[in-house]
Amino acid sequence: MNFQHPSRLAFAAILALSATALAAQAPSHLGPVTAVNVGGLTLTDSKTNTPVSVTVPGTAKILVVAPGSTDLKTATPGTLADVAIGDKALVTGSAGDTGNNVTAVRVILMKATAIAQSHQAEEAAWAQGSGGIVKSIDPSAGTVVISSGMKSITVSTTPHTIVRHYSGDSVRFEDAVLSKLDDIKPGDQVRIRGAKSADGASIAADEIVAGSFHNYSGLIASIDASSDTITIKDLATKKTVAVTVTSSSDIHRLPLQIATALAARMKGTAAAPGGAAGAPGAARPGGGAQRAGADLSSMLARLPTETLGGLKVGDAVMIVATSPVADSTKSNAVTVLAGVDPILTAAPTGEMTLSPWSVGSGMPEMGGPQ
Repeated sequence: MNFQHPSRLAFAAILALSATALAAQAPSHLGPVTAVNVGGLTLTDSKTNTPVSVTVPGTAKILVVAPGSTDLKTATPGTLADVAIGDKALVTGSAGDTGNNVTAVRVILMKATAIAQSHQAEEAAWAQGSGGIVKSIDPSAGTVVISSGMKSITVSTTPHTIVRHYSGDSVRFEDAVLSKLDDIKPGDQVRIRGAKSADGASIAADEIVAGSFHNYSGLIASIDASSDTITIKDLATKKTVAVTVTSSSDIHRLPLQIATALAARMKGTAAAPGGAAGAPGAARPGGGAQRAGADLSSMLARLPTETLGGLKVGDAVMIVATSPVADSTKSNAVTVLAGVDPILTAAPTGEMTLSPWSVGSGMPEMGGPQ
């Protein structure tokens, strides 16, 4: 997932603190440990993506920090024996070190097992939150009202709530920038980490990530492999749109049986075995598309993957894309879903849409797993 996990942000903060405190010494190297040997270790420098061989003498100070740490006050002393492959290490070398061979003065260590536990806890926290489309926002009151499926949810914030917003030309979470509540606009799509009320009508936000996304659906009119661009005529706007597929884009193909069953749900009918529409169901008029869209968004990560090369002109697709940047008419694809012919037949004006996030994962995933 292209998600900047908090442990990475904390490590970057420690790097900044270390750089300030040890400005007179050799530059620091930060990255994952790839090898541990007698008297030293090897890491891959995160900035240069090159291996760094580190000699760790007995005089070097080794400190172990927990994910989420932003200073060294709670660090515990360690030894080279505590270092394992996969751990994150911040190494400050001796004055005069050159190239990719350094002698450590200090090693700040974040254990891979602790990072994994923190990641799981973060996933659980996002899963307990919510998401949807912004209906209204009141920055003075610190509240946002979102539409989530068939209900409205009031989101309350505090001065400590973290707010991030995706940039217009990126689908990577690490490119989302810190912003203010009043940067969020009606129509934005949001994911919220926080505690929901017992009735689910409100949520106290610890973190909000927002983005301005577009949903397109229609038949592929052309594919330009040289620029990785798909062109379709959008059913909702009747306009031709060009969407660029990037390395961060998620492409999936919906099996016919599932597409047929979802189309039946949109029409308010129960899907019989094999995907055929059966007797009328209990779906309320107008709600089938929303429920089917939520179901489809939640299963995206489990659907068969597809490639740009596997798509062809005439394929029916649903696309979630970023908003075009100011000087371009193109947007970048977050998700491309092919095999949706029965759905577009049931929703010929494009009323069924996808979420830009893989709702089932609980985290604001953009562009597939990382």
